[in-house]
Amino acid sequence: MFEAGYDALLVALHPERLLWLSVGAAVGLCVGVLPGLGGTVGMAILLPFVFGMDPFSGVAMLMGMAAVVHTGDTFPSVLLGVPGSSGSQATIMDGYPLARQGEAARALGAAFFCSMVGGIIGAVMLFAIIGVARPIVLALGSPELFMFAVLGLSMVGVLAKGAPAAGLAAGFLGLWIGIIGLAPQVGQYRFTFDMLYLNDGIPIAVMALGLFALPEMVDLVSSNRSISKTQQLGGSRLSGVRDAVRHKWLVLRSSVIGTAMGIVPGIGGSVVDWFIYGLTRQTSRENSQFGHGDIRGVIGPESANNAKEGGALVPTLLFGIPGSGTTAMLLGGLILLGTADPGPGMVDGAGLPVTLSIIWSLALANILGTAASLSLSGQVAKLSLIPAKKLTPFLLVIMTVAAYQATQNWGDILAFLVIGVVGWIMKQVGWPRAPMLIGYVLAQPAERYLHLSMSRYDYEWMTRPIVIIVAALTLFVIFGSQIFRQRKVKQQVEEAEATDT
Repeated sequence: MFEAGYDALLVALHPERLLWLSVGAAVGLCVGVLPGLGGTVGMAILLPFVFGMDPFSGVAMLMGMAAVVHTGDTFPSVLLGVPGSSGSQATIMDGYPLARQGEAARALGAAFFCSMVGGIIGAVMLFAIIGVARPIVLALGSPELFMFAVLGLSMVGVLAKGAPAAGLAAGFLGLWIGIIGLAPQVGQYRFTFDMLYLNDGIPIAVMALGLFALPEMVDLVSSNRSISKTQQLGGSRLSGVRDAVRHKWLVLRSSVIGTAMGIVPGIGGSVVDWFIYGLTRQTSRENSQFGHGDIRGVIGPESANNAKEGGALVPTLLFGIPGSGTTAMLLGGLILLGTADPGPGMVDGAGLPVTLSIIWSLALANILGTAASLSLSGQVAKLSLIPAKKLTPFLLVIMTVAAYQATQNWGDILAFLVIGVVGWIMKQVGWPRAPMLIGYVLAQPAERYLHLSMSRYDYEWMTRPIVIIVAALTLFVIFGSQIFRQRKVKQQVEEAEATDT
C-alpha cells in the first residue's frame, strides 16, 4: 500500500498533472469567492473538459477544484457576512464580526491555514481508513442518518445565545420553510399557496443570501460606513496563523470529527459546519465572545470544512454513494474518464492507483489553494475598508445574480428579497438567524430518513445501537449546553459577590 502510495505521489507530481491541478484550483478559487455557487457549479464547469483527458490529469483537475472551492468560499463569509457555500455558513458567525473590527486579515489567515491543515488531515485519514471503512458505511441506514440530522438540529439550542425560545422559534420557522414544496413520500405539494415557483421549494443559495447577506447590506447603507468599523486594518495573516497554531488541538479535533462526519452519506457540509461550531463554542471554557468575533469560531468550522471532503470520498469511491453534491459531480467525472468502478476494486486492483492519485491531489490542492489564498488575503481584506455607498451596489448585483442562478426563475429574486426582509427584522429584534438556517437545511433529510425508518422498521429502529449512541450524544448536547450556561451564570454571580465584598 505504501509502495503504491509512493508511485501515485510521483504521478501526481508530474509537471503536466501539477498544471491541471493548478487549473482546477484556480477555477475553485474563482467559484468559491462568488457567493451562492459552490463546488457543484465548479464541477459542472470543468466536466465538459475532462472527456478524453488522461485519467490522472483529469483527476488532478477535478480534485483541485473540489478541494479549493471550500477554501475560496471563506472570502465572502468573512468579508461580507455572506455564506460562500453551504459549508461555510458557520464561519460568518465570528469571521464577519472580526472583519467589522478591522481584523479581516487575521480571520482570513487563520481560516486558510486551518483549511489547509484540515484538508491534509482529511486526506491522511482517507488513506488510513479507506481500506477498512466498508463495514462502517454499511452499518449506517436510514435510522442512523435520521439521528444524525436530529443531532444537527440540537445545535439550535447551543446557538440561541441565551435566548432559547427565540432560537427554537427560528429553528421551527426554518423547518417549515425547508418542507415547502413536493413531499416525495406522499407525492403531495405543501405550503405552495398555488404558486408554481414554490413547487420545488426555496433553494439554499436564496435562503442563505437573503437571511444573512441582504440584512448586512441594508445596515451598511443605513449607517453609511464600511464593513470595518475602524479605518485601519488590525492584525495580519501571520497573526491568524499563530492563532491557529496556538489552538492546535482544536484544529486537530475539528478536522478528525469533520472527516468522520463526512463519511456519512447525506449529512452534508452544513451539518458538519454548524455541529463543529456548536461543539467548539460549548466546549470552550470562556465563550462569551462567540458570535462577536472569537477567532476559535473561525478555526473550528474551517478546519472541519475541508477535512470533510476526505471523508465524503469514502462512500463515493467504495459504493458510488456521493457524500455531497461536489462528490456526486466528481463521480460523474470519474465515469467520463473511464476510471470509476465503485466498490472494492477502487482500493484493490486496477482502481487503486486512481484512488491514491485522488488522495494525493486532495492534499496538494489544499496546499496550493492555501498558498494562493494567503497571498491574496492581504489585499482582498482591504475590501472591508471601502465605503458602503461604493461597495454595496456592486455586492447587491452579485448577490441578485447568485440568487437568480439557483433555478434561473424570477421567483428566486422575489424570495431573496422577502427572506432578506425577514432576516433584517430578526436581526433588529435580536433573534438568532443561524437556528433558522439549520432548521431549513435539515428539514428534508430528517423527514426523508424518518419516513424510511418507520416504513422499513416501524418503531424497532429506535433500539439499534448506533441510534441509541447518537441519541445519547444529542441529549448531552441539549442539556450539556444548559448546564454549562447555568454554571457560567453562577460563576459570574459569585465573582460579582466577591468583588462587592
